[in-house]
Amino acid sequence: MTEGLERPFEILRVIDAQCRKHAFELPKQEVLTNYWSGIGFVLAGQYFLAPLGQISEVLHVPEFTAVPGAKSWVRGVANVRGVLLPIMDLQGFLYNRPNRSRRQRLMVMTKDDLVSSVVVDDVLGLQHFEDHERVTDFEESDEQLRPFVTGAFERDGRTWKIFDFYELAENANFLQVAV
Repeated sequence: MTEGLERPFEILRVIDAQCRKHAFELPKQEVLTNYWSGIGFVLAGQYFLAPLGQISEVLHVPEFTAVPGAKSWVRGVANVRGVLLPIMDLQGFLYNRPNRSRRQRLMVMTKDDLVSSVVVDDVLGLQHFEDHERVTDFEESDEQLRPFVTGAFERDGRTWKIFDFYELAENANFLQVAV
């Protein structure tokens, strides 16, 4: 009776050996890295990042209508898909110098009931940074930017400053557009 039981067990041993011989190795365990993602843009020769949730759209600067009695950095208002969109020159607001870049783009932000847009020199698309690229002791030296820059990342010798558009949207000077 022992002989009959050994045969099926022997068959299972042979199958097991063949499976092990032809099996693939499991993939190596990868260490997951946390990434911070934002939309990269250029303003006044500096590199910035907009947190992903703060920008709803990036557009070419559309045709717009000037607003009489508005500050010089208020470019005007455009009708974008049936929505009246205020267009602000971010460089004009911060530095009182209009933006003259040929690659200008419009970054649309929505916060609560406020929908606005700012003109920047260029948009560089989605940027991803690892935790170790964050500058831990970053302090903005530019007084005009200080209220809006909340941190920075460093990569390849370039500093990318995190620009908080929600802070901009709540800034009393930004909300006061009349001369």
